[in-house]
Amino acid sequence: MIKTRNYRIRKSSRPSWTLTLTLLLTCCFLILILLTLRILSLTHSNSSNALSKPNDLTSIARNTHVTQEDDSQGESWVEIISWEPRAFIYHNFLTKEECEHLINIAKPNMRKSAVVDSETGKSMDSRVRTSSGAFLARGRDQVVRDIEKRISDLTFIPVEHGEGLQVLHYEVGQKYESHFDYFMDNINTKNGGQRIATMLMYLSDVEEGGETVFPDAKGNVSSVPWWNELSECGKKGLSIKPKMGDALLFWSMKPDATLDPLSLHGGCPVIKGNKWSSTKWMRLKEYKA
Repeated sequence: MIKTRNYRIRKSSRPSWTLTLTLLLTCCFLILILLTLRILSLTHSNSSNALSKPNDLTSIARNTHVTQEDDSQGESWVEIISWEPRAFIYHNFLTKEECEHLINIAKPNMRKSAVVDSETGKSMDSRVRTSSGAFLARGRDQVVRDIEKRISDLTFIPVEHGEGLQVLHYEVGQKYESHFDYFMDNINTKNGGQRIATMLMYLSDVEEGGETVFPDAKGNVSSVPWWNELSECGKKGLSIKPKMGDALLFWSMKPDATLDPLSLHGGCPVIKGNKWSSTKWMRLKEYKA
């Protein structure tokens, strides 16, 4: 008698795992495709905008970044003003007390402002600059040292590369014609090399006029939010209205270390009120004060 064997048919689980894995890989592949298409779409959109509106100040004038907050001076934040030239406003950079301190220690030594002679390197009188001013030695007191360190921290330029602070006072009608802060001669660059950046700090509000203007700045300069508040002089370029405690940082050199002719700037005549400001010039090398 032939005995028959009963074989159990085992169901393999391999097909179900294979199907699951295939589905997962397919989903991942589809997600990657969608992400790639999205990135390409955004890149194309941004490129189109950049090509159609180069240096459009409507898109960068109000880009902000909060740096710190101090109850004694209000919220401190930086505002991008221009990329050509590179210019930024540090709002509430100085406290009211610091502004008053710089004015008070400069007042006893205020003299008619001069410009630097390119042939001798010495100061000389000029009609293009009609303000009065005084120089403060680098590290003169603790307040000055604190300000100088703050500038160094923001610009990444060592304190030793900075010239002493200059405090300026503009009365009604006084101005500073458009000029460069960098030098075109070898005399003025012997000590510290070329000027690479300027921090212009506003020590007072100005009722009317007194703007800092960049006449050759690239972009739609009339798109700045304060356009309607500018004087006729201020509307001749990209302009910044003085506000106590604010500081304007602009670069006289491009990132490739070439001089930037777009950094041409001037001080518009004061129409109403008084304008107090303080300037810190920074050099390529150590400046021996």
